[in-house]
Amino acid sequence: MSSNEPSEKRRTALDALHRSLGATMTDFAGWDMPLRYGSERDEHIAVRTRAGLFDLSHMGEITVTGPEAAGFLNFALVGNIASVGVGRARYTMICRADGGILDDLIVYRLAETEYMVVANASNAQVVLDALTERVAGFDAEVRDDRDAYALIAVQGPESPGILKSLTDADLDGLKYYAGLPGTVAGVPALIARTGYTGEDGFELFVRPEHAVELWQALTKAGEGAGLVPCGLSCRDTLRLEAGMPLYGHELSTDLTPFDAGLGRVVKFEKEGDFVGREALTEAASRAETNPPRVLVGLVAEGRRVPRAGYAVVAGGEVIGEVTSGAPSPTLGQPIAMAYVDAAHAAPGTPGVGVDIRGSHEPYEVVALPFYKRQK
Repeated sequence: MSSNEPSEKRRTALDALHRSLGATMTDFAGWDMPLRYGSERDEHIAVRTRAGLFDLSHMGEITVTGPEAAGFLNFALVGNIASVGVGRARYTMICRADGGILDDLIVYRLAETEYMVVANASNAQVVLDALTERVAGFDAEVRDDRDAYALIAVQGPESPGILKSLTDADLDGLKYYAGLPGTVAGVPALIARTGYTGEDGFELFVRPEHAVELWQALTKAGEGAGLVPCGLSCRDTLRLEAGMPLYGHELSTDLTPFDAGLGRVVKFEKEGDFVGREALTEAASRAETNPPRVLVGLVAEGRRVPRAGYAVVAGGEVIGEVTSGAPSPTLGQPIAMAYVDAAHAAPGTPGVGVDIRGSHEPYEVVALPFYKRQK
């Protein structure tokens, strides 16, 4: 796009602040988002050892309310959402009738008959459309709340201390995958103990007009703890080290949750029908008798970095495909996630390599995740 063409990209409430901090901006799912502020490696290490601050306002919030909200979400999604307690959250997926994954989601139960579904930015409209279509016949309402929220995440071992200095909410009692309403630096927020980095941390859902004020308060509170602003680039390497799937890489409509090794999110035991039940029942049975490719970790023996789409090879045969790859700041080596044939999926399987521009580079097969924080 030339500079004299109008930009159609969406901007978050923190856009001017990112630019004032010297962020390198990038287009992500139609949003202008900070890629990095300085060194992505330094930002990554800050989250692993201290704390990082992220703008995630591009994520898609969809509110579901009404007497039959729980029953509707049980029908529309593969998880048992009716069993989620008020104040808790659940990782789940929305699938097509053929079992293909439309998106992976976090669903928060805010009240007895009120839920917030958080979709990936790239799939927010797809998820909204699917939910709107599937709600027919239920006494429930689906509301697009993407413009009603800004989302700021503070992640890393120092994040609880930083947040505690700004809120009287009971953070010690807030479990992983739980959320509670409170105020942070005087700003009303939904405080959720969730994240996508493999570290302890919080995601703060606030009104867009409060975003700058909250970001600045968190920045000031984190000065002594080494908190730094972080962009999407280090968010990607952090989630990769933590073995967390990214839609469009490890997840797609071509895969069912069973193909992705995430069959545990499908709850066949819940009451009633749900979209994709029949196809997913077949996929579960197929996975038992004829195991699909397995998502594994690969660690480079050399320095060359594998990228999504590169072939995984063994004995001159293609046995899989890289879905995500990057240098790992924590391990000090290139790493990748890849789907490989079940026969080559065991950690330590010899003779596995990645075809990097015609050269078969040796890689070690390892179990995921690459990195797990000390509790």
